[in-house]
Amino acid sequence: MKWIKFYLPDAYSPTMEQLVYFHDHTMSIITSITILICILLNSLLWNKLIDLNMNEHQMIETWWTILPTIVLFLIAIPSLKILYSMEELINPTISIKSMGHQWYWSYEYSDKFCKELESYMKYNKKNDFRLLEVDNKMKAPFLTQIRMIFSSSDVLHSWTIPCLGIKMDAVPGRINQSSLMIKKPG
Repeated sequence: MKWIKFYLPDAYSPTMEQLVYFHDHTMSIITSITILICILLNSLLWNKLIDLNMNEHQMIETWWTILPTIVLFLIAIPSLKILYSMEELINPTISIKSMGHQWYWSYEYSDKFCKELESYMKYNKKNDFRLLEVDNKMKAPFLTQIRMIFSSSDVLHSWTIPCLGIKMDAVPGRINQSSLMIKKPG
């Protein structure tokens, strides 16, 4: 992945694939509306003819109300499907508890064996990505349904992996959970 890309990162989970498809679907609707409005404005600017009977047509006003409603439904229905699928937990095989601390994250694998690790940020080296590299990386199996549990010990934290389409807030005194399935290793 290049850092200068203007598009979404490569999808490594089914959730992110759905988010990319939804982005493309919404952008095609927005682009077609923009082109239509530009054509109508252009014809309005260059057309000097005026129809005085246009003020009396209630049918066109009805369609001006109905068409945007239909467009909003075309955007809202796929969006709601994705939101519900992101919150759905389907028989998780493994659970990983992620706890946010002031300057680090701690992870706990507790299903089959109890393993804990703490993940601190690495300081600048030549080939490291600033504020992204850590000393102990969380390892998760791919093609496995994973339940992530998030909480915090002190302040609000945000745990995110853009290529998996997951972003959760870790709030002190509250447990948030999310499902995760990685389709590609790496």
